[in-house]
Amino acid sequence: MSTPRDAVRTPQGGGWRPTTSRAVRLLGEFRHEQTDPARFYGALAEDSAAQLDHFADLRGALMLDVGGGPGYFRSAFEGRGASYLALDADAGELAGAGDVDRGTVLGSGMRLPFRDAAFDVCYSSNVLEHVPDPWLMADEMVRVTRSSGTVFLSWTLWWGPHGGHETAPWHFLGGRHARRRYLRRHGHEPKNRYGESLFAVTVRDALRWVSRQQDAEVVALLPRYNPRWTWWLLRVPVLREVLTWNLVIVLRKR
Repeated sequence: MSTPRDAVRTPQGGGWRPTTSRAVRLLGEFRHEQTDPARFYGALAEDSAAQLDHFADLRGALMLDVGGGPGYFRSAFEGRGASYLALDADAGELAGAGDVDRGTVLGSGMRLPFRDAAFDVCYSSNVLEHVPDPWLMADEMVRVTRSSGTVFLSWTLWWGPHGGHETAPWHFLGGRHARRRYLRRHGHEPKNRYGESLFAVTVRDALRWVSRQQDAEVVALLPRYNPRWTWWLLRVPVLREVLTWNLVIVLRKR
């Protein structure tokens, strides 16, 4: 498999650039995730659409967002010309920003209810760590993508600072320990319950899946939010698990 430097295409003007100022801006927006989700997810959606558009021309593309949730990403992707469908396993998540939006489907990421080669682009953001069989979901995303289409898969790494989500940083002592501590401290279970709705998914897992992937080629393997000058971290086995934070895999379907 290619090294991260070899696999990542260098941005060529316009749209998305993995600069230090972008990383700082996004880090600032993360402070508003709980208090002002519309602001946070709106900013993340615009950045995500620009990043995806760097790897796939979204104009006229039929795309599926696996785990699309409340719909904050729809306007950003449609603004770049995509025909957008979203899938989520939880009807409550789909309605989180109000009424369930058009073009939404209820179903499992591990068994996508679509035919083979149905989409030009298959996208998923921060969902893989919530799936009990994450690489089955990844295989399903490849399956429903047409030949020469793009698969974009991004998730929060378990050993990163936010890997335990609301139970962080205690997840470093074990997911079950962090879950029990949260229950004792708050009197109720966390939304993201380790072993049920939160799982440990690592860079090592990703590299193993990529190495056995037969149906698509790797276009990029990169830290989603990090500036370009830090991408060398993906070459260092322990550091990449802790400092990458969120990993992106971009594939081109054969």
